[in-house]
Amino acid sequence: MEESESANQYNCSQCKDKGFNLVTKPVHADDGKQLYWPSGEPKEQEILVDCVCAKKRQSLHLMKFSEITNEFKGMTFSGFSIEDKHELVQEAYQCAIDYYKDFDGIRKARCNSISLLGQPGVGKTHLLTALANNLIQKKQVSVLYFPFVEGFNDLKDDFNLLEEKLTKMKRVGVLYIDDLFKGREYPTPFQLEQMFAVINYRYLNHLPIMVSSEKTIDELCDIDEALGTRIFQMSRDYTVIIKGDRKLLNHRLTGAPT
Repeated sequence: MEESESANQYNCSQCKDKGFNLVTKPVHADDGKQLYWPSGEPKEQEILVDCVCAKKRQSLHLMKFSEITNEFKGMTFSGFSIEDKHELVQEAYQCAIDYYKDFDGIRKARCNSISLLGQPGVGKTHLLTALANNLIQKKQVSVLYFPFVEGFNDLKDDFNLLEEKLTKMKRVGVLYIDDLFKGREYPTPFQLEQMFAVINYRYLNHLPIMVSSEKTIDELCDIDEALGTRIFQMSRDYTVIIKGDRKLLNHRLTGAPT
């Protein structure tokens, strides 16, 4: 009874909230053979290994840091139906899946980013949010979600947060920019200046970005060629531009789930 009550004091009864366990493992020689003591007993050593709860706690911490909304935390790849969808939507889905599978190998490469661009209402945000959730929960990668319009409104309302926010955007493991340059034909000089500073920093330091936008690469370059070409170079191998008949592409108009 006392042992049971004691166990209930911990979130993890296995490691008692230490985050690691002490385990005994056999000692092997360089050739892989088990080593033995002169007495004939096998040699063993005690080592610390992370408890399964440590990964879960890290994921919860990273999810909180990401600023992904509660609604978006539930977005998954399995929740995105591609049945009877336009081939460009299916291509965007496969691009997001491929990026997740390739991430560990490309993370520090020149082309280490992903861009889903074009038509609104096709599921770009769902796919990139599902990708962000998978990076956080399964790979313990730090991701910061920055919705372009709301994000700049928040910064405009509290300039004291500007430097701290921009530093996070520059240095986080993966920066997720949603609806880049949405809301007007051209961004304000302030928006353009800050967005270029962030993306240029990440470009120079080979830090990945995830971008959704209604603008194509050409349209991004028309707004600012230096910024547009950097996004293109960073996401060249993982870019899908979705353009076509609005009625065929926009799930919100057809009532199909995104």
